[in-house]
Amino acid sequence: MTSTPDASVPDASTAEPVEASGTDASGLGAEDAGHLAGIPDEFQRLWTPHRMAYIQAGPEPLRDECPFCEAPKHPDAERLIVARGTTAYVLLNLFPYNSGHLLVCPYRHIATYDQATAEEVAEIGALTQTGMRVLRDVSNCDGFNLGMNQGAVAGAGVDGHLHQHIVPRWKSDANFFPIIAKTKALPQLLGQVREAVAHAWPQG
Repeated sequence: MTSTPDASVPDASTAEPVEASGTDASGLGAEDAGHLAGIPDEFQRLWTPHRMAYIQAGPEPLRDECPFCEAPKHPDAERLIVARGTTAYVLLNLFPYNSGHLLVCPYRHIATYDQATAEEVAEIGALTQTGMRVLRDVSNCDGFNLGMNQGAVAGAGVDGHLHQHIVPRWKSDANFFPIIAKTKALPQLLGQVREAVAHAWPQG
C-alpha cells in the first residue's frame, strides 16, 4: 500500500533531529537515529516485535503436552481463554488468521467431531454462536469463517484434539501480505483481544 504524504508531518530529510531524551512505546529512551548507518530503499517496515515469542516457540509451542488439554489448567489470561463452559471452552488462536480468531474446544481429548457426545456437540454449537455475537459486537466484523479440520491430512494443526475455528472477516480487510509474503498483519496484540472478548462475553 502506498502512503500519501501528509503536509502536517515533517519530511524526515528536513526535520530537526529528535532529542535523545524522548521515550518510545516501551518507555525506553528514544535515540536519534539520524547518525545510524543504513541504505534507504523503496520499502516500508511493519515492526512486529511481539511476534518473536511465536517465532522462538516454533510451530508447536507445547511439544510434550496437547495445548488444548493443557490450557484449561492455567489462568485464563495466561492461556488466552475467553470463556469456560461445562464440557467445552473458548480461547484465542495463538497463530490467528485474523484478530479475534477463536477456537472452541471440548475439554476431553477427542480427535474428531463424531467422537463428541451430544452434550459436547450442543455446547460447542452454543459457544460458537455466542462467540460470533461477541466478535460482531467488539469488532464490527462483516462475516465469519467457521470450520473444523479433521485430521492432519485435512489441515488440522493439532490433529489429536477437536477444535472449531471462528474467524471474523471484514469487507475492507484485503491486502497483499497473505498472497506474496505468507504474512498476516494483525492490528491488535493477543492480550488486548482476549481482554476485549472476555469482557464482552455474557456471564452466567
